[in-house]
Amino acid sequence: MPLTKSELKEIIEELREHKGRHTELISVYISEGYDVNSVQKQLEAEKSTAKNIKSTATRKNVIDALEKIVRYLKTLKKTPENGLALFAGNVSKVEGQNDLQLWAIEPPKPIKVRLYRCDKEFVLEPLESQLEVDEVFGLLVMDRKEATIGLLEGKRIEVLHKMTSGIPSQIRAGGQSSQRFHRITEGLTKEFYKRIAEEMKKCFFNMPRLKGILIGGPIPTKDEFIEGEYMVTKLREKIIGRLDIGGSDESGLKELVEKSQDILAQQEIIHEKRILEKFFNTLGKTPDLSTLKESATRKALELGAVDTLLLSENTNKKTIKELKKLAENIGSTVEIISNETEEGQQFSNLGGIGAILRFSV
Repeated sequence: MPLTKSELKEIIEELREHKGRHTELISVYISEGYDVNSVQKQLEAEKSTAKNIKSTATRKNVIDALEKIVRYLKTLKKTPENGLALFAGNVSKVEGQNDLQLWAIEPPKPIKVRLYRCDKEFVLEPLESQLEVDEVFGLLVMDRKEATIGLLEGKRIEVLHKMTSGIPSQIRAGGQSSQRFHRITEGLTKEFYKRIAEEMKKCFFNMPRLKGILIGGPIPTKDEFIEGEYMVTKLREKIIGRLDIGGSDESGLKELVEKSQDILAQQEIIHEKRILEKFFNTLGKTPDLSTLKESATRKALELGAVDTLLLSENTNKKTIKELKKLAENIGSTVEIISNETEEGQQFSNLGGIGAILRFSV
């Protein structure tokens, strides 16, 4: 069964800690649809090659690791749907002792590479690439005085660029006519819009993961900017939302994301906020249909009462594994809550383990 991203992240962190004394840690990637029997034969051949290794200890460790992988492959009828990543080696931290371990991983997304490598470390790059957020959103909040360009990546909002217009306030210098002042400010405004568009191009034009762009600001300003076609066509076509926003600074970016919840409903930041909102509402209004402490949650899981299990990513890894297994046994939804939002931090501070229940216990 394919791992979730959070499970994959845990395993990668574990594998990253292991270092071989020599080139004796084995990494094998089998791409989706590739014949598992062909890989088995290839590794049998590698065992013969490994017999030529001069160091007795290294030779033994390599052959033992290859045999462990081959034995595992013989138990499979076919390659899993998303392919397979296998890691094996003696990971003992004490020289001369043996701690031969095997990890067999079906990742969340299909593996596109085939690879065999024997090295001092496990090859993790193909798996690490699966942890990257697939889609990012460009953000722009603006008024006539300033603009802030940002990026929404998963749950994280990053400020990319801040800029100011330099347009004078409505108090005119003495002797200036109203029309002349208006012409000056309009000219400066257009120049500011051009600068914003140029900066947007620098930030987003060559960003392959860019899913869409959200623009916020006062009603006339953002509409003038969008409808004036200052942005290049490729980016203008990426605009998926224009929203009325008061702020044009970092707080404006947060407001823009908050107000774009329907547009971003499938994004993790909003999904997590909604789950936690439902949890806290249940906790406050119908507390008998929720749990907050580990002991109460564990009891509810054992009774089959848990509809949704919530676990902070800060929770002890052993506890996460135990509770997830109980949840999977009764068909519960499991939500791993990050620490990247205010709500996620609040949940973590409250213990980081809770559940929404199917029935009262």
